[in-house]
Amino acid sequence: MRIGVLTGGGDCPGLNAVIRAVVRKGVSVYGHEFVGFRDGWRGPLEGETMPLDIQAVRGILPRGGTILGSSRTNPIKIEGGVDRIKENLAATNVDALIAIGGEDTLGVAKQLYDRGVNVVGVPKTIDNDLSGTDYTFGFDTAVNIAMEAIDRLHTTAESHHRALICEVMGRHAGWIALHAGMAGGANVILIPEKPFDIDRVCEYVESRFRTRYSPIIVVAEGAHPMEGQMELQAGELDAFGHVRLGGIGEVLAKEIEKRTGKEARTTVLGHIQRGGTPTAFDRVLATRFGLQAIDAAHEGDYGKMVALRGTEMIRVGLDVATAELKTVPVSRYAESEVFFG
Repeated sequence: MRIGVLTGGGDCPGLNAVIRAVVRKGVSVYGHEFVGFRDGWRGPLEGETMPLDIQAVRGILPRGGTILGSSRTNPIKIEGGVDRIKENLAATNVDALIAIGGEDTLGVAKQLYDRGVNVVGVPKTIDNDLSGTDYTFGFDTAVNIAMEAIDRLHTTAESHHRALICEVMGRHAGWIALHAGMAGGANVILIPEKPFDIDRVCEYVESRFRTRYSPIIVVAEGAHPMEGQMELQAGELDAFGHVRLGGIGEVLAKEIEKRTGKEARTTVLGHIQRGGTPTAFDRVLATRFGLQAIDAAHEGDYGKMVALRGTEMIRVGLDVATAELKTVPVSRYAESEVFFG
């Protein structure tokens, strides 16, 4: 077989580990040939490829990002996009495609599968918001990066007696904020799943200051206040119709200063969470995903996404994986609220 591989959506640590595992096992165990498509769905859409053999994947296990490049190209929104992909796959003699990505990338993979393309999906997102899998690779690394930043913020906050806000990624799901906030000893954690009460947040801030310690607030970029409490600006849309977020931390800082009289500053981690070398957990998880993905492609088990359930590797339908986002349950958030204030 000749198998294509692409990485779509936001980059994250562990992508190269998946590519490496797919190619190493695919070539050495099954004797398959591989071709890499550049820059997400733009590769098969425009026929842009690169060689992908064992030599090409040597030394990439610890590297962040992706040797294939990525993009947020959405072929479904381009007239004739699906037909162009099918034509280019045929022109490059590709029998099957392994798509590594999150909700948007795998959503396109599902639609392509429905239209006759042989596709296997691999779950990648630092947000950990894909249904069907307990964890996505990239999440553990992002949490550890955020946790280290929070650890550092504690000392400078206490030195200057300031409230410090750490804004992390998380459009619709607050998994990074929840895990990093709990691990870093944050005094308030704000997530998209539960609109926050700014009055209550300020009470937590003042309560923390009364202990002679300074408050650390961790906020997901998609967190928002209860209706009518604060004015937020809407951003422009990307190719998948998502609003470009960022800025809730700064809005929060100004509101805290106004309501409490205490100095507040914001640190936005942004793409720092996506960069750099993956943790051991993500290297192993990404490698296992890659091994399972090439097994599925070899067996012709298409329309599936490889997934982690407990400690075992399983396969779930792409329809299940993309049906709905995996958000933070009320019970999990309640665990963190014990430590607020």
